[in-house]
Amino acid sequence: MGGETRVRVLTFSFPRPGRLPVALLHAIAEQRGRLFLFVPVLLAIGIGLYFALPREPTAAGWAGLGALMVASVLLSRRIPEEGAPLVLIVALVTAGLLAAGLRAAHVSAPVLQYRYFGAIEGRIVQIDRSATDALRLTLDQVVLERVSHSRTPARVRISLHGEQGFFTPEPGMRVATTGHLGPPPAPSEPGGFDFRRLAWFDRLGAVGYTRVPVLALAPADSGAAGLRIHRLRMKISGAVQAHLPGDTGGFAAAILTGDRSGIAQARMEELRRSNLAHLLAISGLHMGLLTGFVFGLLRLVMAMVPAFALRAPTRKLAALGALAAGAFYLMLSGGNVATQRAYIMVAVMLVAVLLDRRAISLRSVAMAATLILLLRPEALVQAGFQMSFAATVALVAVFRWLSGERGWRGRFPRWGWPIVSVVICSLVAGIATAPIAAASFNRIAEYGLIANLLAVPLMGLVVMPAAVLAALLAPIGLEWVGLRIMAPAIDWILQVSAFVSALDGAVLPVAQPSASVIPALALGALWLIVWQGRARWAGLPVMALALLVWAETPRPMLLIAREAEVVGLMQDDGTRILSRARAGSFTAESWLRADGDSATQAEAFARSGFDPRDTLVHLRGAGFDVVHLAGQRGLAQLESVCLPGRIVIVTQEPDMRPGQCQIISPDDLRASGALALSKRGGVVTTLSVAQASGHRHWTRP
Repeated sequence: MGGETRVRVLTFSFPRPGRLPVALLHAIAEQRGRLFLFVPVLLAIGIGLYFALPREPTAAGWAGLGALMVASVLLSRRIPEEGAPLVLIVALVTAGLLAAGLRAAHVSAPVLQYRYFGAIEGRIVQIDRSATDALRLTLDQVVLERVSHSRTPARVRISLHGEQGFFTPEPGMRVATTGHLGPPPAPSEPGGFDFRRLAWFDRLGAVGYTRVPVLALAPADSGAAGLRIHRLRMKISGAVQAHLPGDTGGFAAAILTGDRSGIAQARMEELRRSNLAHLLAISGLHMGLLTGFVFGLLRLVMAMVPAFALRAPTRKLAALGALAAGAFYLMLSGGNVATQRAYIMVAVMLVAVLLDRRAISLRSVAMAATLILLLRPEALVQAGFQMSFAATVALVAVFRWLSGERGWRGRFPRWGWPIVSVVICSLVAGIATAPIAAASFNRIAEYGLIANLLAVPLMGLVVMPAAVLAALLAPIGLEWVGLRIMAPAIDWILQVSAFVSALDGAVLPVAQPSASVIPALALGALWLIVWQGRARWAGLPVMALALLVWAETPRPMLLIAREAEVVGLMQDDGTRILSRARAGSFTAESWLRADGDSATQAEAFARSGFDPRDTLVHLRGAGFDVVHLAGQRGLAQLESVCLPGRIVIVTQEPDMRPGQCQIISPDDLRASGALALSKRGGVVTTLSVAQASGHRHWTRP
């Protein structure tokens, strides 16, 4: 039609209220064949509701939820087929609630309720490094001096400081030392990351450190029941690092066994700033590359024997071999949640090959998500689960759409298809995971796409095939061949991370969103991808609204640490002034990250204009008049600074409290935890960690 231009306009019509039930049933009927895709979404809603509860349901409450789920399932079998999905929505959401509650009760274990100093004895079950680059041991079969067995945590974790090195730690080895322990720390601010919840599901009841040498009581052989795989893992890690010293060997050991203890924290920070840290997490990328390479290798080997290839189901045999290789990799890597998630996803796809079904589809992703949510409901609130499935769903959806656009490949030469695919994968996965990464880590790696384009292809083309070669040659002592092949590729990846992380503006700080933002974004995106029909476009305004809420989420004006060691006051320009230059460093840095502020604690303190040696720091702004008094010398000035309308925070309990000002001491914070204060229209609102966290398994004293 010549020069005519046709414009398609999306229109929406809403049925009259009386016809809403009919319209709803008709819309559901149009989703036949895709309703299973909503199963993990509804389970996730139930699990999310459980974690959002202010307190644990009573026994009667759990019984009522169980009865509601059973009744919903029975009712769905007795009503007309077109209405059954509406009833099953209730059943699935309730099932998610029940699964999360049962899991939380199942992992129940004692939590240390006070600061402990004394003898610590236990069996090593995990070895890693802390944020300060100290070697860290997780122990089970714990024995604590003067603590009864019924009150002793199932697991404790201690960081090793001071003079160590009198033995080589090994999983299964029984050790002893003298150290400090305390309960898992509460959030740095109300609504902040709650390590207590993570520790609860890991059955980690105490964390601490020791400056005394750790001594071996019994070798791994005599205390390693159930830990043979862990010992093999650390043995392989040590052998890899012996062949490839330095960060190269540490990187290789991390991707092969999950042991990151050989990587320096400075190098880890470079990988994070360049958005390449995901290469160390044994998850979907590694499991997919490994099983994909094994699958292709086995098919190639069998094709080289024509008589066998013509008679045997080589594709299914290769799938079985890849499934076995993935299972061994799962065990070798320590079997953490991320690796379990990756293996389940790969297993679902390979089983689809065995059943002559499409291996990569939204249905297989939904199956994997359903299994994980039922087995490990706590994974829903972890960034690894969210990022993994966000990337997978987005990639499957985009490539499904591209498969319908058959002409797109014709625009590129055949040799360029792999390159174009890598670019599309990196771009789509980066966009899909960016909001989750920003919300979880309060920063965006601006050049992450460039770094991934330069590094990820080598992981698939060189590093993982070389890892398989090293494993095949290990029984005859030639594993060094595969390791030497992967070394230059790893060095390149590390050089890329160092270069990209050093670029100006490599990291963009992002403020912490409210708790509703990421769920709303996820639900909007899933609706857009999964729902069929014009109504799917309703997901776009939901996502836009979530981003708007994120942009408008206010940060607390005044923050007070849980032991009153540091105070932070927001200024009119959006920057926070800190009252101490070094005290409470972990808490202070958490506040700054959540503010989207790239300043260090020392820089944020310098905004106050005080000297680090001052015991009195006076902060004004945002309608607050705050004085922070540190130590006994600061406490001596309490009476002189206690003026009407002023808030005075002291680090030690005063003998007497003048009545003119509001005094906040460590004793006041012991039950409440950290405080967040804001002022709107002259009215001050206070929220404590205890109020925000509720009365849950992991918060109970």
